[in-house]
Amino acid sequence: MSVFTHLVAQLGGLLEPVLAESATAAAIVLFTVLVRLALHPLSRAAFRGATPAAGCLPVLLQLPVFFVMYQAFSSAEVGGAANELLGHRLFAAPLGARWTGALEEGGFLGAQGMVFLGLFASIAVVAAWSAVRGRRAAAAATGGAGAGGAGADRSAGSRSGGPAGVRSGGAAGSRSGGPAGARGKAAAGLPAQMSAEQQEVMRKLGGVLPLLSFGTLITAAVVPLAAGLYLVTTTAWTVAERAWLQYRKDRTERETGGAVRSSL
Repeated sequence: MSVFTHLVAQLGGLLEPVLAESATAAAIVLFTVLVRLALHPLSRAAFRGATPAAGCLPVLLQLPVFFVMYQAFSSAEVGGAANELLGHRLFAAPLGARWTGALEEGGFLGAQGMVFLGLFASIAVVAAWSAVRGRRAAAAATGGAGAGGAGADRSAGSRSGGPAGVRSGGAAGSRSGGPAGARGKAAAGLPAQMSAEQQEVMRKLGGVLPLLSFGTLITAAVVPLAAGLYLVTTTAWTVAERAWLQYRKDRTERETGGAVRSSL
């Protein structure tokens, strides 16, 4: 833990000429970004579904970092000496303060309380963004799978319907069911054909799982302010990272699809 406190103190010293007393808070955000940059290759592997464990590793590897962050701003002493980080602030709130202590100091709208309200608002915005993206992904998964199944049914009908069926049903199926099903499958990483029960499960999970992001608000209310800063930074990074990876994947699929169509 002493190594962590020394690193944060050094980063804060570099930022102090610009950010004054909030330099250590900015150093925590910068430290979190550095951690997430180091974990980015694992996050990319998890997004591609390269291995079953890939999705868990970025989360598991952050747990020790969060624990050290929590201890560093909860302990009065580090390595037998006074913890110098406890004296640093984010505006009016000490980085080691908790929301309950802020309420005791000046109330809900006191100087420290307003800092925590800003933190909670930031977490709520990120959680809402994550919830919207999660529901869209679930809708794309179930809708894309359904379209893929419909395309397969039309293709089967074209095979049994003779030349006219080939021209009408097969072509229509390939235009609507095939690419749409492929896009839905690619967006969700799921098979193109899903049963009605599987689609219903995906729909329910798409409505519930994104709401778990709001659980970060509860954690931020009981941990030190510094740990709350780590939470909001890493959560925002996760959502932005997945949005960027999905954008790159969709762009690659569009370019590849266009190249295939132009060669036909």
